[in-house]
Amino acid sequence: MAKRVRVRAPELTGKGGWVNTGGKELGLAELRGRIAIIDFWTFCCVNCLHVLDELRELERKHRDTVVVVGVHSPKFVHEAEHGAVVDAVERYGVEHPVLDDPELATWKQYAVRAWPTLVVIDPEGYVVAQHAGEGHVHAIERLVTELEAEHEAKGTLRRGDGPYVAPEPEPTVLRFPGKALLLPSGNFLVSDTTRHQLVELEPDGETVVRRIGQGSRGFTDSTEVRSRFNEPQGLALLPDGSVVVADTVSHALRRFDPVSGRTTTLAGTGHQWMQGDATSGPAREVNLSSPWDVAWWQGRVWIAMAGIHQLWAYDPDSGTVSVTAGTSNEGLVDGPGAEAWFAQPSGLAATPDRLWLADSETSALRWVDPDGAVHTAVGTGLFDFGHRDGAAEQALLQHPLGVTALPDGSVAISDTYNHALRRYDPATGEVTTLATDLREPSGAVLAGEDIVVVESARHRLTRLRLPEEAVRVEAVAHRTRRAATEVAAGKLLLDVIFQAPAGQKLDTRYGPSTRLLVSSTPPELLRTGEGAGTDLARTLELDPSVPEGVLHVSAMAASCDDDPHNEYPACHVHQQDWGVPVRLTETGADRLPLVLAGMDAQTP
Repeated sequence: MAKRVRVRAPELTGKGGWVNTGGKELGLAELRGRIAIIDFWTFCCVNCLHVLDELRELERKHRDTVVVVGVHSPKFVHEAEHGAVVDAVERYGVEHPVLDDPELATWKQYAVRAWPTLVVIDPEGYVVAQHAGEGHVHAIERLVTELEAEHEAKGTLRRGDGPYVAPEPEPTVLRFPGKALLLPSGNFLVSDTTRHQLVELEPDGETVVRRIGQGSRGFTDSTEVRSRFNEPQGLALLPDGSVVVADTVSHALRRFDPVSGRTTTLAGTGHQWMQGDATSGPAREVNLSSPWDVAWWQGRVWIAMAGIHQLWAYDPDSGTVSVTAGTSNEGLVDGPGAEAWFAQPSGLAATPDRLWLADSETSALRWVDPDGAVHTAVGTGLFDFGHRDGAAEQALLQHPLGVTALPDGSVAISDTYNHALRRYDPATGEVTTLATDLREPSGAVLAGEDIVVVESARHRLTRLRLPEEAVRVEAVAHRTRRAATEVAAGKLLLDVIFQAPAGQKLDTRYGPSTRLLVSSTPPELLRTGEGAGTDLARTLELDPSVPEGVLHVSAMAASCDDDPHNEYPACHVHQQDWGVPVRLTETGADRLPLVLAGMDAQTP
């Protein structure tokens, strides 16, 4: 193993305190002798949720030598609330200690730039690697194996139980439910996300009729008792009376038949879609990525593919899936479906002439017309959010996860991080507030003259009467809490640093193996340098008359195993998207380095 520069890891500090430790404070001293993996995450970020799932197997295999520590580093205002962090840790089944760092103190000490980021600390307390983005756990596990051997030989490895303390389970009927559906019988079907089940409730929304699924993570087709799901979310009623389920962490669409009680798989392989995978084909042979909601529209099941910022569709006649809108770049761009950008689409609702969607990371309400073009009703981009009623062009939402079509042609928005139900009326272009004091509403369904809201963080369905007039609330506007990077006006070298993991090399067999895509908000910030190219270094020219903005950077590199004797080497695609807030100052930096792949501490 190559000799590493010994860089002492900064201390872990955060005003929110610790979760999953039984009330104990942790520091690096308590981790000494173990290999620590620090996971900088925030619970709105689907890429962060992917990393949580990637880490589960590593944690299991190296339970006596590795301690994973989450550092929750919020983007949205709601994510800085300690109670919301505690909820998220339980909601997503996090089984390691988590530091709540609402002011991003530890984020700054480790010079983190992107969600998610993983930092590896050796048993002596030194940083040995840092990885931005998802898909790096295979490289980290190789490093962990090397560190185990090295520090076992030195006598500096301490085996044993970690500091994780499981919380006491709560005896609620539902646990962080995701979406709900009104069945033809008048009963409700609810995705009981954290318990990995579907639950059928009587019309009162409280009395359990039956539970579908074993209640443990899995991907098993069977009877209602033996089938297994993995954090199911969206539900849609099909014309034949069956229900399609967005089984989010299984990366699959499942079909539940309320009559027979059986579950089958419609689409997905159980594996997450990665760059280079097929984007159309036989549904059971194509990988999906965190499908979050589903809707029946124009003879197909439309899929909010939150994991890769796209809309897909499943065609039951041909048994195929395909991309219908979105490039997989994260942002807010309208236009033809093939050119549109989304940011974690998480809620769908169909009307005859529109497919409405809640685009959560841009805090936006958007729609697709029958020709496939994408439009935005409310929302401006990744970094502006709040709670403001009024004309759609100046109204603000905060990370909405659900949308519901109303009888008069308007739509109700489950404005999740504002704990509110909002309404957008296309006829007037106005946004109003229907109800507040909900707790993380994630979806809603019509039931007669009422609307039944999934109050996810209160673990219940809440029935509301649709009012004739909306209630306005005092306007509040926010921007992302992350500190801006000070850069010089004029020429700025954007330098995306990529080093292939140990034992791999760039894959140049079929041409350039790298890609760089750059844009900005506002667009006027960039005089030159936007667009796509294959060089990972690019000189940008920033307009001095635009004092601040956000650089949107998407980079990709492909590497393969460097073994001349292997005719069919395993290959890997490394991709990361950054939204970097920048402020133009006279003393600002003239180089902006971003690390694409994992690099050990010897790299300058």
